[in-house]
Amino acid sequence: MSATRMLVLGIVKLVGEAHGYVVRRELKSWSADTWANVQPGSIYHALKSLAKDGLLEPVGVESGEGPARTTYKITAAGERELDDRIGHALANPTAGNDEVSAAVAMLNLVPRKQAVVLLKNRLAGLEGQLTPTRHGIDSMPEMGKPAHVSELFRLWLVHLEGQVRWTRELIERLEAGEYELKD
Repeated sequence: MSATRMLVLGIVKLVGEAHGYVVRRELKSWSADTWANVQPGSIYHALKSLAKDGLLEPVGVESGEGPARTTYKITAAGERELDDRIGHALANPTAGNDEVSAAVAMLNLVPRKQAVVLLKNRLAGLEGQLTPTRHGIDSMPEMGKPAHVSELFRLWLVHLEGQVRWTRELIERLEAGEYELKD
C-alpha cells in the first residue's frame, strides 16, 4: 500500500467521516505534500480506489458551494488494512521512507506497548544490517570493485546509523510516556 493510501485511510479514521477536501486540508497541514509527495489528485484517486477496494465506504454527499462532495468512512476491512500497514512499516527495517513516515504520522492509532514492540523489531533488523554494510566498505578492493563504489556503502551506512539512532530514541520517548497514543 502506498503512503498516500495509508495516510488517506488514517485521516478518514481519525476524522470519522471525511470528503476529499477535509483529507487534503489535514494532510497539507502536516506538510505531507512535501515528505510523502501527497498531491491533491492522488488523494481523490486514493479515496475512490479505497472505496472500490472496500476499505472505505461512501456515507453521503455534501452539496453546497462548488461541486458535490462524497463523504467516506473507514470500513472494518479498512481498519484492519490500516493497522497491518502501520505495523508493517514500523516493524520492517526495509520499509521505504515514505511508508515509515506515513506510519509515524499515524503513530497515535497504535497502542503504546505495540508501538514499542514493532519499533524494537525494526531496530533489531536495522542493527543486523550494520555489520554487513561495514564489511561491504572494507571488502570493495578485495572483490575487485572500483574503490569509489565503497562510497555507496558509506552512504548506506550513514543512513542506517541514523535510522538506528532515531529508532532507539523514539523507543525511549515512547517508553517514557511521550505522545498521546491509542491507549
